Amino acid sequence: MEYENQTFSAPVLPVLGTLLLPGTTIQFKNLNKHDIQRLNYGTFVALPVKGEAHKDHWEASDFYRTGVTCEIVSVYENEHNETMVKARTLDRISTNQVFDGRYPSCTYEIAYEEEDLSERSIIDMLTYIKDTVREMSASFRGGEWIANRTDSYTDINQLITFLAQYMPLSQNERNELLVQTSLKQRSLQFIDLLLRQKEILALNLQMNEKFSNEANKYYRQQALRKQLETIQKELNEENEDGEQKESYVQRIQALEASEEVKKSLLEDAKKLETAAQPGTEQDVLRNYLDFALSLPWKEEEIHFADLKEARKVLNERHYGMDKVKERIIQHLAIMRLKNSNKGSALLLVGPPGTGKTSLGKSIAKALGREYTRMSLGGIRDESEIRGHRRTYVGAMAGRVLQAIKRAGTNDPVMILDEMDKMMQGGFSGDPAAAMLEVLDPEQNDTFTDHYLDLPFDLSNVFFIGTANSLDTIPAPLLDRMEVIEITSYTSEEKFHIAKDHLIPEVLKEHGIDESRLMIEDDAIESIIEEYTMEAGCRGLKKRIAQIARARSEQLIDSTEFITIKKEDLEDILGSNKRRHEKVKEANPAGVVTGLAWTPVGGEVLFIETTDMPGNGQTIITGQLGDVMKESARISLSVLKSRLPLDMMSFEQRDIHIHVPAGATPKDGPSAGITLFTALASLALNKPVDSKIAMTGELSLSGDVLPIGGLKEKLFGAQRAGITKVLIPWDNRADLKEVPESVKSKLEIIPVHTVEDVLRETLQIALPPMEHHLVDTSFIRM
Repeated sequence: MEYENQTFSAPVLPVLGTLLLPGTTIQFKNLNKHDIQRLNYGTFVALPVKGEAHKDHWEASDFYRTGVTCEIVSVYENEHNETMVKARTLDRISTNQVFDGRYPSCTYEIAYEEEDLSERSIIDMLTYIKDTVREMSASFRGGEWIANRTDSYTDINQLITFLAQYMPLSQNERNELLVQTSLKQRSLQFIDLLLRQKEILALNLQMNEKFSNEANKYYRQQALRKQLETIQKELNEENEDGEQKESYVQRIQALEASEEVKKSLLEDAKKLETAAQPGTEQDVLRNYLDFALSLPWKEEEIHFADLKEARKVLNERHYGMDKVKERIIQHLAIMRLKNSNKGSALLLVGPPGTGKTSLGKSIAKALGREYTRMSLGGIRDESEIRGHRRTYVGAMAGRVLQAIKRAGTNDPVMILDEMDKMMQGGFSGDPAAAMLEVLDPEQNDTFTDHYLDLPFDLSNVFFIGTANSLDTIPAPLLDRMEVIEITSYTSEEKFHIAKDHLIPEVLKEHGIDESRLMIEDDAIESIIEEYTMEAGCRGLKKRIAQIARARSEQLIDSTEFITIKKEDLEDILGSNKRRHEKVKEANPAGVVTGLAWTPVGGEVLFIETTDMPGNGQTIITGQLGDVMKESARISLSVLKSRLPLDMMSFEQRDIHIHVPAGATPKDGPSAGITLFTALASLALNKPVDSKIAMTGELSLSGDVLPIGGLKEKLFGAQRAGITKVLIPWDNRADLKEVPESVKSKLEIIPVHTVEDVLRETLQIALPPMEHHLVDTSFIRM
């Protein structure tokens, strides 16, 4: 990667009808002396041309963006007195800018290949291709020579380049092979094209065999069909198929699309007209044309949100979330300032049930644009995004274009749900990699679905992704979106959401008039605290729906007003379902309260330690992960280095560390100071106040390091009855995210080191570390 991200410049040689791959030898003919002198100076760029003819004046739009660097090996004349130039291709490149003119030039960056095939796999690929060519070579003249030449190649790129010159590949297909960064995917793509050619060859042989026997019959049928069409026209009885074929041409001509798109679709319509008789080919063409014509090709006017109206919509539909709403308004304002929709991609990240998808709907309403949704959860096939090639039976377009078709406009707000649950890699390709082109504003204006096989502009689509976690989203995909984090709701926020949004929504869904059923405030608070355990409000909505169902029969049988009180909940919802931990009246020595982050919000966590006669072993239980086990070992090492040796005879005692709820996996470094304090409490036989909780990673030198999820942890502490919380000093800035209603009920103390922790929990002071083995008189109780 010596030249990664460096920009170079070089003259451009336009190339027509030739496959360019790195590490191969290619020949050019009929170059003029000026071209040869210009290119022979050093490295030049061979760049594929989109069109079919040579031009006197080249423009940037004439070229594909990906090409190869080359250097001239030799210049000679062949037996026909044509000037031949032999060149060696070097690296695959991506152009930044192409300069117009008779002799074009460009700036470019090296686009390195992805060597993702082992030596064994390369040999297998070569063997398969050679065997396929050997089978095909027996079917045409000169095939033996091609098969023999094929056997001499040991490099896949060189073999593909050699075979491609004998295959009727379109310029787009050649370009797709060049653009492919993965050697494995390029090889599989070429094998796909080779097998297609093999099927065409076999079909041609079958047709040739049948032609001699059926030629007379076919021509007779054609003549009769022509006569029938003439008779039908005379009688004004055009058949339905004829009307449909004619309408395709008319619809294509009336389509508000580029000339390139119209030209391609007209070619397919012509194929449909010339099809000999109804059959599979006609069905495939009709399905394709119907889909292509149903897409919204017309470029819509740019829709900008009225920011006051957008803020009003967000406030009406979502309670709280002030920071999230502010960032969305800022994003909409920037779109308006730059007068463009391009490059709009947000990623809403937060726990389940926090309103990510509904927030996307609100953005669509605020913008006045169509809303469409695409679920990515569980997708493991690249073709789900890009579609299938039309050569396959049952081929269909990818989900992106299908969602565009449903929206009926090319500038909708598209929700990409569950992006973190998209499967990565596999035999059928990587759907996450396919999403890169969809979300990249530099590429998605010419997004090419395999089924449509025409560039479609996605740059005006406002993409909004949702995810529960960033951990499983690939970094390149994450880089293309602006991340907005949605945190857990407080109990107060849940109360207002339930009262203002969920209850009216549930009653409407169940056909209940709001004037006939009311849930009292203390009952709502009880449902939140005692019957749900979540970061969002999905479970809360289910409990409210359960109440509505329970009183539905009563509402039918009478016209009375029904009020749900706190005392009614056990009869309707059953016994108390709360599983949130609560602080104990007192903790014995060796037991300390910690704080933990979970997908459903913050929780208190009890660290228990005890010692027994033994030989110095440390026992760790509670289904802890590797990181948390390391924190326990670090805590014990720091304890031994800080406390006097005679405080506990570690060599003659076994220490047991346990974290309750043993069936639940637990991991992470943030329990470091909690583990240390529990061990210190055990060694000193001094209990820690049960109303004190703490969180922080511990280093071997005794420093308290920052942690994540502080907001959720403080929610959990306040709910559990904690009054005092120790947090890392470097997490002070995170307190801005915590509502004042939570901070006002907690004494929050930032700490630098374990000395600060022991001072706040056990009321002891430790001396400088270098004197810790002298005596025990320094410990002040």
